[in-house]
Amino acid sequence: MFNILVTDDEQIVIDSLSFIINKNFADETRVFTALSGTEAIEIVMKEKIDLIFMDINMPGLSGLETVSVITKLKPNIVFVILSAFDRFQYAQEAINLGAYKYITKPVNRNVVIETIRGAMQLVQEKQGKLSADLELHKKLDLVSPMIENDFIYACIYNNDKSIDLSSYLEYFNLVENAWVFCCYEFPNINADNQYSTYLKIHELLNTEHRCLVSSFMMNRIAVYFPIFSENPDYAEVQEQIKKYYQLLCYNVTAGIRTGVSTIFSDKSLLQASYTEALSALNKTDINGGLIFSGETHSQPNVQKTNSQEFKNQILNKLAAGDSGGVRSFLELFTSEMLSSNTALDKIKNSIFDLIVTANNATREINKSFTSDTFDNAFATLSAQTDTKLIKEFAQKFLLECTAAVAGVKKAEENPIIKKVCAYVDQNLSAEISLESASEYAGVSSFYLSKLFKEEKGETFVNYISDKRLEKSCQLLAQTELSIKEITAKVGYNDQNYYSRIFKSKYGISPKEYRKANGGDR
Repeated sequence: MFNILVTDDEQIVIDSLSFIINKNFADETRVFTALSGTEAIEIVMKEKIDLIFMDINMPGLSGLETVSVITKLKPNIVFVILSAFDRFQYAQEAINLGAYKYITKPVNRNVVIETIRGAMQLVQEKQGKLSADLELHKKLDLVSPMIENDFIYACIYNNDKSIDLSSYLEYFNLVENAWVFCCYEFPNINADNQYSTYLKIHELLNTEHRCLVSSFMMNRIAVYFPIFSENPDYAEVQEQIKKYYQLLCYNVTAGIRTGVSTIFSDKSLLQASYTEALSALNKTDINGGLIFSGETHSQPNVQKTNSQEFKNQILNKLAAGDSGGVRSFLELFTSEMLSSNTALDKIKNSIFDLIVTANNATREINKSFTSDTFDNAFATLSAQTDTKLIKEFAQKFLLECTAAVAGVKKAEENPIIKKVCAYVDQNLSAEISLESASEYAGVSSFYLSKLFKEEKGETFVNYISDKRLEKSCQLLAQTELSIKEITAKVGYNDQNYYSRIFKSKYGISPKEYRKANGGDR
């Protein structure tokens, strides 16, 4: 059992950290809390504390002063320093005092979990329970992504051939393997989402196949894709790459451009293989696609289309537990197919593919999810000829999935974010600002902005815009309110502006959406 002390002068921060710890380490930890440095010292003197989360900026005795005092009293305690400021001088002082980690607020749940795991190992090490081999393995796990990035940069920029690239491959035990290089270009990448997107891409690809992945170079990532068969077949490799391309489109974003080299085995040609992949990338359609070296056109069925984009959005909204978003994009997905006079069998195939993908995505999040609707999906769709009933069947199942995901998300959601999201839902017709929401939650606007981006993966402003547009879809489909009235009900003053951003998001106007979903009022 590990005793953890959370020290911060903001109760909301204490509540948030305590929630994360109790949710993920309930059977392994006891949590103590303190609102000041003085109170923290009193608790340390009474209890056997193993790990302390310490706010750096508190009235009275500061965080660093408190760490200095406690370290003298109990030198084996592990410290994690918290700060709303990402300043080198604070971090340096914390490290000089022997702090294990320095992390900035708002705290990211995954960062807290990984930090606690590492701190537990450090506590065990101090108690003589952690082997040297395990510690080495932990350090290699931290270092390996940096070495992957160095290797790929060396492949790209090693013009004078001064670096022995084989040494990198020896590190990863890939010296004997042939490979292909893949270059991926992602739309809508910026400084705010680069790192989180890189981590997601790295995890997705390496779950399926051991790859070496670079960090972002502007909006592009390079991937070294080793081949583990003795007699590599390019056709088989192509099928694997297509699968991973679709995986990224479903889980990261639609519209990815990708170029893939041919198979190489001569290590002196690493740079040439990357160049070949980049050349293929430059031939892809600007809206997205996958091209293998030697081809001149994107692979069929992988270019971005409205229906593919709507399908991706359905899965994104499902993964967020957003039933309103799922309904809206399902309407668009089915309307797109019906308006293009798609054959009934193709509509059924598309719906069944969506249902299977949604079921798999749901089970990844909620391991206990089962559904009689899914078990009977193939038989039901095979026998059905009414497109309206096919759409209703798909909606029923997708909402089952969304409810199962929402249950898990609700249990995991940070209490601050939960409170703010409820506030947004209740005030969509009013003027909502970051300042008003942060005042409602009892935290600073800076803290809320950063926390929201960490927890939701998007800015507070974009979240409100999405919620307003999704609510307007519901009102367009289910009420007889005029578009002017709906504009006001979802918090917009200008009907023309509302129509522009609606069409920008959904590809059709509010009037066209309403017509596709039951009438033209």
